[in-house]
Amino acid sequence: MSEMFRLTLPDGSVREVAPGTTPADVAAAIGPGLAKAALAARVDGEVRDLNRPFEGDAELALITARDEADALELVRHDYAHVLAEAVQNLFPGTQITFGPATDDGFYYDFAPKDRPFTEEDLPAIEAEMRAVIARDEKLVREVWSRADLIKRWTETGETFKAEWAAELPEGEELTVYRAGAWLDMCRGPHLASTGKLDPQAFKLTRVSGAYWRGDQKNAMLSRIYGTGWLNKKQLDQHLVRLEEAAKRDHRKLGQEMDLFHLQAEAHGSVFWHPKGYVIWRELEAYMRRAIDGAGYKEVKTPQVMDARQWEQSGHWGKYRENMFVIPDEVPNTEEEGPIVSDDAEWMALKPMNCPAHVLIFRQGIKSYRDLPLRLYENGCCHRNEPHGALHGLMRVRQFTQDDAHIFCREDQIVGEVRAFCELADRIYKDFGFTYAIKLALRPEKRFGSEEMWDLSEAELRNAVIEAGLATEEYGWEELPGEGAFYAPKLEWHLTDAIGRTWQVGTIQSDRVLPDRLDASYVGEDGERHRPIMLHRAIFGSYERFIGILIEHFAGRLPMWLASVQAVVATIVSDADDYAKVVAEKLAAAGLRVETDLRNEKINYKVREHSLAKVPALLVVGKREAEERTIALRPLGEGARQEVVGLDELIARLVKDATPPDLC
Repeated sequence: MSEMFRLTLPDGSVREVAPGTTPADVAAAIGPGLAKAALAARVDGEVRDLNRPFEGDAELALITARDEADALELVRHDYAHVLAEAVQNLFPGTQITFGPATDDGFYYDFAPKDRPFTEEDLPAIEAEMRAVIARDEKLVREVWSRADLIKRWTETGETFKAEWAAELPEGEELTVYRAGAWLDMCRGPHLASTGKLDPQAFKLTRVSGAYWRGDQKNAMLSRIYGTGWLNKKQLDQHLVRLEEAAKRDHRKLGQEMDLFHLQAEAHGSVFWHPKGYVIWRELEAYMRRAIDGAGYKEVKTPQVMDARQWEQSGHWGKYRENMFVIPDEVPNTEEEGPIVSDDAEWMALKPMNCPAHVLIFRQGIKSYRDLPLRLYENGCCHRNEPHGALHGLMRVRQFTQDDAHIFCREDQIVGEVRAFCELADRIYKDFGFTYAIKLALRPEKRFGSEEMWDLSEAELRNAVIEAGLATEEYGWEELPGEGAFYAPKLEWHLTDAIGRTWQVGTIQSDRVLPDRLDASYVGEDGERHRPIMLHRAIFGSYERFIGILIEHFAGRLPMWLASVQAVVATIVSDADDYAKVVAEKLAAAGLRVETDLRNEKINYKVREHSLAKVPALLVVGKREAEERTIALRPLGEGARQEVVGLDELIARLVKDATPPDLC
C-alpha cells in the first residue's frame, strides 16, 4: 500500500489521504456543502486548483467566497480566460496574448485579424461569455514541454504566444489550462469549471489600445477591460460606485470650477488657474504650519543636478529611464559641432529631492547634538512617465512633493517615526479621511545587507506599535517585496467618501543613501558615524492630493480651502450698492468673496455658483438692502435658506473659514 499523506487543516486536525487525492476530494469528504462552496485550495501557503493532486504532506485550507480577496482574484482570472475564449469564438483568427486580474476586474490583450475591437463589439462578446459559462466547461491544468507548446502555438497561428514561450527558461514547467477544445498558457490557479462563475456578476467596460509587452516599438493590440465579482449584488454596488466616481471626476469638476487645465503643449504638467492655485496656497500654508510646529527647517534645492550625483546615489542605475536628461552644455551654432556631442557631460531634472538634502546635510560638520535634523522642501520634481500612464492630477510628469528628510541617530529612529505617525494622523483626520497603515518589506532587488533590512523593518514596525496604530482598526498589514530598493517603508492608504483607497503618505528608514553619499556626524565618542535618513511625505504630491480632495468632497471643499468662499448675488439692480458693501466687509474680515451683479435671474445665478461649488451664496434684494440683512443659501442638497444680519453672517463665515488648528 502506498504511503499516506498527512494534511493539516486550519483547526489543527490532521487527515490522512492516499496519493492522488485532491483538495476537491477532501472538501467532499468533509461535507457536500463545503464541496459546493469550495473554489480553490491553499496548499502550504500556495493557492492551487481544487483538482490538483497533493504531492506529499501539506497544510491545507479550502478557499470559499468568504475568503474574498483570494476568491475575487480567482474569479477575475477566470473571467479573463472566458473573455479570451469568447472573443476567439466570435472572431476567428484573433490571436491571444495576456489577460490578468486587476484590482476591480480583468482585461485581455488581443491581436485582431481584421480590425481593432470597439465598444460596439462588447454586448456580443458579453453574450458569448455567458454562453461559455453556461456550458460549464471544466478548466483542466496540463503540463507541456517547451518544444510542444511552441509547436502548438506556431501551428495555430498564435505568434505572440509562441514568441513568449520561446523566451521562457529551458526546463521550466510550462502549464496550460484547457476548457473544452480551447486552451491558454497560464500559471493558474483556476476554478474547477467555468460554471463556477456567476454569469450576471461581470460587465465589459471599455476597449483601448495597448502595445505588445508594453513597448511602443511593438505591435498595437486591442485591450478589452471588464469588471468581475462574486455575485450580481457586488457588481451592482461597484457600478453605483463607478457612477458616483464619474460625477466626482476631478478633471470634470476642475473644469467646471475653473481650477486648472492640461494640454498637449505641456504634456503631463498642470496649468493652474487663479482659483485652483488658491487651493494650492492654502494647502501649502497649512502644511507649513504643521511642519513649523513639528520642528522642521524648510529648504530649497536645485531643479537640475549633475548625472554623477545620480550615479553615486544609485538612481541613475535604478531610475534612469524615468528621468529627464539634458546635456550640460549645448553649442550655440552649427559651426561649433553637433547639438549634443558624444562626450557631453549630462545633467538631469531631479525626480526626487533626497540626494540634494544629503548635500545640504554635508555642509559643515554635524554633531550628534544637532540630530535629529528635519529638512523640509516643497520640492518640484520631474519624472518621465509614459503618455498612457498620465491621468489628470493623479499622475503627472511635473509635481511638487511635501517632502522632508529626517537625519537622526540610531536611538532616535523609533521616536521620530512615531512622531511622524502622530502628525500624519492629525492631518488626515483634518480632511476627514480614515486610513490603513501598511509596512512594505524588502524587495527582491535591493541595496544593503540582510541585517540592515532586518533592523530597518523592525524599527518601523516598533514605531507603529508604540503609536498604537498597528491594529485592525487602522488596517495594519505587512506587504512582502513592496519596499523601495534602498529602504522599507510605511504607507498610508486613505479611504475616501465613496470607499476608494489612495496610497498617499510614506516614511522610509534608509541606511543606504547616507552611506553612498558619505553623510556623517561626529558622535559623542568623537568618531564619525552615519546618520539614518528617514524619507517622509504626507500629501505625497500637491497635485495628486488636490485631485483626491476634489473627488473626496465632490468639489464641495471645506470653506477654508474653497477658492471662492462666498458670492454676493443681487436679485435686483437696486441692491447693487448694498451687495458691494457686504462684499467689502467680508473681504475686510479675511474672506475670499466675489459679487454677481449681472442682469440675470437669481435662479440662473444660483445654478451657476452651485456648479462652481461656492460654499455660501449670499442673496440680496431690495428688502435685504433696506433691512441690512442677507439671505444665506449654503451649498448642498437640502440646505435651507435663512435670513441673517450682516454682523452675524460675518462671524459665522469667519468661523467656518478658519483652517484646522494644528496645535
